Amino acid sequence: MKANPESRRGRPDFLLLILTLALVGFGLVMVFSASASIAEVDRRYGYDPLHFFKKQLLFAGLGTGLMLLLTNFRYQFFKKGFILFFIPAMLMLLLVPFVADEINGARSWINLFGFTIQPTEFAKIALILYLGSLIAKKGERFRSFKRGLVPVIVIVAVVCGMIMLQPDMGSCLVICACAMMMIFAGGANLRQLVASGFFGAIAIAIVIAISFLVDSDGWAYRLERFTSYRDPLAHALESGMQVSRSLMALGHGGFTGAGLGHSVQKVQYLPFAYNDFIFAIIGEELGFLGSSLFLLVFLMFLWRGIIVALRCPDIYGTVVGAGIVSLFAIQAFVNIGGVTGAIPLTGVTLPFISYGGSSLLASLIAMGVMLSISREANRDPAIQTSPNARPRSAKQPMLSEN
Repeated sequence: MKANPESRRGRPDFLLLILTLALVGFGLVMVFSASASIAEVDRRYGYDPLHFFKKQLLFAGLGTGLMLLLTNFRYQFFKKGFILFFIPAMLMLLLVPFVADEINGARSWINLFGFTIQPTEFAKIALILYLGSLIAKKGERFRSFKRGLVPVIVIVAVVCGMIMLQPDMGSCLVICACAMMMIFAGGANLRQLVASGFFGAIAIAIVIAISFLVDSDGWAYRLERFTSYRDPLAHALESGMQVSRSLMALGHGGFTGAGLGHSVQKVQYLPFAYNDFIFAIIGEELGFLGSSLFLLVFLMFLWRGIIVALRCPDIYGTVVGAGIVSLFAIQAFVNIGGVTGAIPLTGVTLPFISYGGSSLLASLIAMGVMLSISREANRDPAIQTSPNARPRSAKQPMLSEN
């Protein structure tokens, strides 16, 4: 009995898979290097130098399993099945302000079965799947401002408002920027992009104003940290302490680095060296050469993701792929920019590298969706029969028009 040609699926993009696993592996090495000296002398971690590494390894294994599982789903499943991700993510976001413990001035983590889960990380992926489905469903109507763009803005504003209740300004900005890229990939013209940016800025301003009224003391600290980035060394003992020590770590690394495991700043000097500031430890231990090699691999990873998104014959796959790649690119830019003092520090993790089970798990789930899209992109064009498919040789644009 011959198989139906339409049931055949292409192979996943193995280069993208290899780059993903390489980043995860490198992240595990750097988490161990950045955390071992702290965990070994701290009673809270059982004097176990492998404490953080073992937790990260657990989530890496779980995430890799989910990634491979989702790779075998047809990506069209997420077009209708996004609700299975979106509803639980929104419910968790609603619960966070009421059940989460306050950590470092924010309520972002929920204790679940002995692990701390950050719902915002999963909400980012759920929102990308939802927006992709909405944009694809509207088709040509998406070019209409009222019927196409406004519903997207409203959804993004609602999700950002829920996140700002924690508050988490960094994630809110990342989501807004990611949504802009999805709108662009979905076919919006430049006027719509300008309008969406305008309304997005208004929505963010309103949310910040409300958050400020609720938590004025917390925002006073955030504003101080925002302004101190201009001269962190002048505030080295106060709000600029983290950035100034991060710069010291990068300076100590020099061109070739101090050697893997030989960072000085990670030893009780730089807070959260294994998390938000792990790039500073990469710079200190591996130097400019090691940091450049890491960035080169990460850029190759992003480039391959863009290729997969553009090759997808379906608008949904293109928009979702663009959203996932944008999410990784924006988070990396915000994290590295904050660590190096190029932009204000916002507390966004470095994808695949920073310690954090929620971030790693959500990132690998997103890559499962990307690899599923790549399987469709690698199918024989003669048997691509998606109702929204468009020939690769078609002249109609896949991205925004003026």
